Amino acid sequence: MSGQDIERGQRANKNRTGSSSSNNNGAHVPSPTYLIEDTETQWTSWLVPMFVVANVAVFIVVMYINDCPKHDQAFKGKCVARFLGRFSFEPLRKNPLLGPSSHTLEKLGGLEWTKVVQKHQGWRLITCIWLHAGIIHLLVNMLCLVFIGIRLEQQFGFVRIGVIYLLSGFGGSVLSCLFIRNSISVGASGALFGLLGAMLSELLTNWSLYTNKAAALITLLVIIAINLAIGILPHVDNFAHIGGFLTGFFLGFVLLPRPRYGWLDGRNLPGSAAIKSKYKTHQYVLWLVSLVLLIAGLTVALVMLFRGENGNDRCRWCHYMSCVPTSSWNCEGNV
Repeated sequence: MSGQDIERGQRANKNRTGSSSSNNNGAHVPSPTYLIEDTETQWTSWLVPMFVVANVAVFIVVMYINDCPKHDQAFKGKCVARFLGRFSFEPLRKNPLLGPSSHTLEKLGGLEWTKVVQKHQGWRLITCIWLHAGIIHLLVNMLCLVFIGIRLEQQFGFVRIGVIYLLSGFGGSVLSCLFIRNSISVGASGALFGLLGAMLSELLTNWSLYTNKAAALITLLVIIAINLAIGILPHVDNFAHIGGFLTGFFLGFVLLPRPRYGWLDGRNLPGSAAIKSKYKTHQYVLWLVSLVLLIAGLTVALVMLFRGENGNDRCRWCHYMSCVPTSSWNCEGNV
């Protein structure tokens, strides 16, 4: 998936003015301008870089355990980059993303319906977030995490962004496992889509603080639409993307509302002049509705999953959201 930071700006007096920002393709888009008080905390990002380090470290460990040359007898020495020794990659016809075998990913915690439901290994709903199918998969996801996550952590702190990242990854895993039974799913894409969803809900709940509202909204919607459209290709787990996005979207309303402009300074004013409420009415309403929908959605999905129900039986057309068959490919691995 690709990501883009749409909120880059510089402080000027008591507001920030939008400049421009880049996605991982180098394209520049106008950033929204929003009002921000001088007393608002600007955080130092450390959790997102630690997530990147953790994902890279896990991938190295996975490749060490995979040890392609040891089980490469059937492929007659066709491991890729054999000079890396036991860190060499599986043959391209087995894994074109330059990574380990599916057997190794499954053994180390990849998401697989039979293991989760029938063998009661629910921990795979979390561990699969830290595994990647190959170095290409890893690099794309980590670049997106840096572009999206660091900016959000600087604005909202490591606790809230960490919660959104982890819960979105979990939500993506739940929806993926509910609809996909015949393949192994790994990767941080669900968590990354959760950050995109949180960016969208943050924009909506703090709508009055932004000046370039239309430009910011259109830009973000286009980015999300493109990434979801990529998910209909075969061997891409779009259910993890959708589940992560919805989880992050609801969490954004719960965790990322900004106080109304003037509230921080207004606390020092006389009682009659002070702003009574920290947030606006619509922010409280969105907070409550989103929290209820998030809890209800995850509860229903988990109950269905561990009862062994197949989501495709309840929604006959939903499989098209993860893969659309054409004359060039089929979608057998996406159901």
